[in-house]
Amino acid sequence: MPPHSSKDRSWWWGAFAAVAIAAIGVGAWWRMQPVPTPPVQPAVAPAPAPAPPAASQAAIAYPLEPVEPAVVAGSDLSSDFERLLGSRALLALLRLDDFPRRFVATVDNLGRAHAPASLWPVQPAGGQFTVRDGDGVTVIDAANARRYAEHLRLLEAVDLNQLAAFYVRLYPRLQAAYEDLGYPKRYFNDRLVEVIDQLLATPEATDAMPVREPRVVSPEGIVRPWRLYEFDDPALERLSAGQKALLRIGPDGEHRIKARLTEFRRLITKGAAAPR
Repeated sequence: MPPHSSKDRSWWWGAFAAVAIAAIGVGAWWRMQPVPTPPVQPAVAPAPAPAPPAASQAAIAYPLEPVEPAVVAGSDLSSDFERLLGSRALLALLRLDDFPRRFVATVDNLGRAHAPASLWPVQPAGGQFTVRDGDGVTVIDAANARRYAEHLRLLEAVDLNQLAAFYVRLYPRLQAAYEDLGYPKRYFNDRLVEVIDQLLATPEATDAMPVREPRVVSPEGIVRPWRLYEFDDPALERLSAGQKALLRIGPDGEHRIKARLTEFRRLITKGAAAPR
């Protein structure tokens, strides 16, 4: 489980709400892995393997049909999102400055180990991340789920059909931002679907997820102003940042988010079924 401050900046709610709004903590503990010894080369070199297809030849799995008018660069997105949400209070949860870049970077990072706070597209939840102890086991306090009520409302307030239509209009800007991120030959909608499928494959959360404080060696005399936690189960700790985020919110929140992601996936893939 990524480290958390006592205020728990809750980067992951920014990530999930972004997936819900535009199409839709932080960092893992690195473990040193042994470096394998290089194999001895055979006396006669084998025939070279066929070269992989060039990046420019990569097929697009989930193409989107362009529509007019597209959302042009430099346009104010606040009015579009206000129409989608029907509430200025919910709109205030978004961080609209450089939104396309924030969105594509956060979506991409959901499938990885880190999600830098500087790229969150949604304001973090308030309050403190809390745990409780019982029978010698530390677990995530179920009361944490109440901190995200407004973000769940944001997630469920928008009409997904209208949201999908807006996503397609915004897509040229999202694709350009994705290419600027370092993927000039990749198609962002494919990456979004890939991350959604990964999130949908997340194990089911329980009401009491065991966590622990990892051993951290601090310089003598340095007192950390925060407490760090990770999942006690190594298999859960190896999950992606987005999957661990789903587990942290608890069973009800995970179920509600997965339901929205499932429907949105259908809308942006022309009904293609998710892999089993």
